[in-house]
Amino acid sequence: MKAQDGKYRETDVLDTEGIFRLIESVPSPKAEPFKVWLAKLGRQEVDNAFDPSIGIDKMIDYYLRKGYTLEWIEARIKAIIDRKKLTNTWNELGVEGNNSFAILTNEIYKEWSGMDAKKYKEFKNIRKENLRDNMSDIEVALTDLGEVATRELAKKHKPIGLEENKKVAKLGGHAAKVAKEDIEKNLGKKIVTKENNLLYKYKDNLKEIE
Repeated sequence: MKAQDGKYRETDVLDTEGIFRLIESVPSPKAEPFKVWLAKLGRQEVDNAFDPSIGIDKMIDYYLRKGYTLEWIEARIKAIIDRKKLTNTWNELGVEGNNSFAILTNEIYKEWSGMDAKKYKEFKNIRKENLRDNMSDIEVALTDLGEVATRELAKKHKPIGLEENKKVAKLGGHAAKVAKEDIEKNLGKKIVTKENNLLYKYKDNLKEIE
């Protein structure tokens, strides 16, 4: 990694799981609040396993604290369910794995928005954050429309394998594109914007908290 002197040097790093393991191993009393927090997270996971609705309630509360409306949250949950139906359909048609799903999803995105997921996130100046969590109501609805249309077209035409499903995904995305262009014509403005829902902004590879 790049060091302060501008040269690239071997650097010891940890991923998220490694950082948690490191916290658990620290003997200092100063680490105790973090250990309590980790234990609380573990207990929550056990609770969610016995009652999944707890996780749904917490998800709704999380979005509300972030300032999302109940209408937006309802549309987001519906989109998650529709997304699951779509990936199940792709599985039935011989497409498996998150990488393949991402490729097909990008075909939908590119057709209706003109950008794949990576460029869309760059356009909105987000990185690790979820793209759909940073969309407007209309953007979420158009994404959902593209995926629902793709699912129904796939069920009708039954394309087999990745390449055939890419063609159908593009058709599904086109349905959302037609809707987008019609809405933009009547609104007199662009629907896809740089606006996001972050409470901070990125600058020079550093996260600045407002």
